[in-house]
Amino acid sequence: MTALSGKTALLTGALGTLGRAQAGALARSGAKLLLLDRPDAEDGEAFAARIAREQETGCVYVGEDLNDLAAAERRARDLAEAHGGIDILINNAALIINKPFEEFSLDEYEDQVRVNSSAAFALARAVAPAMKRKGYGKIVNFCSVTLNGRWDGYVPYVASKGAMLGLTKSLARELGPHGIRVNAVSPGAVVSEAEQRVFADRLQQYNDWILENQCLKRRIEPDDIAAVVLFLVSPASDMMTGQNVMVDGGW
Repeated sequence: MTALSGKTALLTGALGTLGRAQAGALARSGAKLLLLDRPDAEDGEAFAARIAREQETGCVYVGEDLNDLAAAERRARDLAEAHGGIDILINNAALIINKPFEEFSLDEYEDQVRVNSSAAFALARAVAPAMKRKGYGKIVNFCSVTLNGRWDGYVPYVASKGAMLGLTKSLARELGPHGIRVNAVSPGAVVSEAEQRVFADRLQQYNDWILENQCLKRRIEPDDIAAVVLFLVSPASDMMTGQNVMVDGGW
């Protein structure tokens, strides 16, 4: 028996670089997966089918727009009811844009806060009732190394991740008496598709800057983050809650 056998996990941002690595790790550990990402994603169904086939576990793709908080919450409630409760919620989805703060519109600011942190509140509301009935649950929220204040051009993103950290701390306090653990993971600069897109015109310069600032002189890979997430949702971390685990190579 693997550590997560019999557990159902809802993972947002499942088709991104980090999401795919986490989906594989969760499936290998025996979890049944609900992979949530954009409804217009082209390979969602195919990716879920491949995970189900290769890992011999249940895996369903859920197309949902986290910009619509009410719809996302309803969908998560329906999923919890249909699957006998959701045992693990991983709020991994995020929008990230890099430019000077004066160039951001109010809509761009609100979009990032909505997807990056408000959606986590909505989904936690949806899954918490079943977790309370079971007396056990795991919620993992994604924060960020950018909260250390050494990154320019990410004002909406950093603000949203600050809200996520506050959400983690406060939810841990309220849900702890019900056996629900709420922790955060803060990745550093992970090799990812988003990095390729955001820094396409200065990728080598960005890579050199990262390695100069990290204590560890290799780039962080998606599997490095997935391993920590897997620990946070497993019984091995049952006496941890309200924590923010930095996986940043040392800054």
